[in-house]
Amino acid sequence: MRIVMIGSGYVGLVSGACLADFGHQVICVDKSAEKIEALERGEVPIFEPGLDAIIAHNRQAGRLSFSLDLAQPVADADVVFIAVGTPSRRGDGHADLSYVYAAAREIAAAVTGFTVVVTKSTVPVGTGDEIERIFREEFPDKDIKVVSNPEFLREGAAIADFKRPDRIVIGSEDERAIDLMREVYRPLYLNEAPLYFCERRTSELIKYAANAFLAMKITFINEIADLCEQIGADVQKVAKGIGMDKRIGDKFLHAGPGYGGSCFPKDTLALVKTAQDFDSPLRLIETTVAINDNRKRAMGRKVIAACGGSVRGKKIAVLGLTFKPNTDDMRDAPSITIVQALLDGGADVHVFDPEGMDAARSMLGSVAYGKNPYEIAAGAEAIVVVTEWDEFRALDFRRLKTEMKVPVIVDLRNIYKPEEMAKYGFAHFPIGKRKAKA
Repeated sequence: MRIVMIGSGYVGLVSGACLADFGHQVICVDKSAEKIEALERGEVPIFEPGLDAIIAHNRQAGRLSFSLDLAQPVADADVVFIAVGTPSRRGDGHADLSYVYAAAREIAAAVTGFTVVVTKSTVPVGTGDEIERIFREEFPDKDIKVVSNPEFLREGAAIADFKRPDRIVIGSEDERAIDLMREVYRPLYLNEAPLYFCERRTSELIKYAANAFLAMKITFINEIADLCEQIGADVQKVAKGIGMDKRIGDKFLHAGPGYGGSCFPKDTLALVKTAQDFDSPLRLIETTVAINDNRKRAMGRKVIAACGGSVRGKKIAVLGLTFKPNTDDMRDAPSITIVQALLDGGADVHVFDPEGMDAARSMLGSVAYGKNPYEIAAGAEAIVVVTEWDEFRALDFRRLKTEMKVPVIVDLRNIYKPEEMAKYGFAHFPIGKRKAKA
């Protein structure tokens, strides 16, 4: 099939590359000349394990290409995906759909013959209806059907998620559009990936409801963690105990500094705003958003408390900046708020992240960037683990203790065992359990 992906950001690039890997002819379009030129040179602008290899393979095979021009690729396309950004709108928190509608108008002006336009971007309920209205009123002679096909990719595991999905949700009641979408995903039939067809508005809500539920699950275990610290229970054991119940499951029950990233913060807020507009407020999600915002700052206070109540003039080493491991994504990362709280307290903050430091430079304040964990630990009065990169799990703790001025570890991801930290002589401050003193 001839497929055009409008937007070569995270979702568009991963989706386009994987669709090309299925055997489709895919052109990824973007307005950023810098991004397209980099892709043409073989440089991938985001970090996602395995993505560079898939892009290189399919470019060499002639199935994947990149373009600044939208008109000609769309004119030849069977299916056009919209995968542009939908950031929170400044001022009111609603999803900013200006990029989606602008792309839709450009697409409609260029299509020839029957074409399916698919919203891959995360959009509020009713966006597909508005796109359809634009097509009907501004381009009445064009034969276009609008389909919702939300993405459920996890950063760091996006390729596996695309090729072996839990489900593929397709929102449409038009038979011609449904037939084309079946053809798009036909290669996944071998993996028995379930295609779930429903109304377009239902499909749009499924995406928001899924992210809101997972965000709520994270926030729930974070509140349980706070209670555990007060009563002397262990949140990891609580999570395992409740996660063994198949009705609950063990996913997203890992206590930490709060959720971040490109989806959960933006999507929970957009869902709250949509619900308010329809006079059906989602109190649970409203509370989830508020708790998560407060938690990030509270983690800064936790570090300060672990340092004796003050970090003024003290060197603090922060391990991990991205919102999760195996990505370079810094959007709404807890580290941003935590570092700011430490800077506000007068700390000398040194940071290290395997992939996120370039992106962090425009988001963090006056911090020093190190080359490895040991460099930033030298002379530090605390190490703070914010992101659970694998390389942080097996550090040389004897060396760290020698390097540090005060052997304190604030473990915001619970990647170390308290008894082991005590054995190495560290005061260990985990999440949701009693701290172990050296």
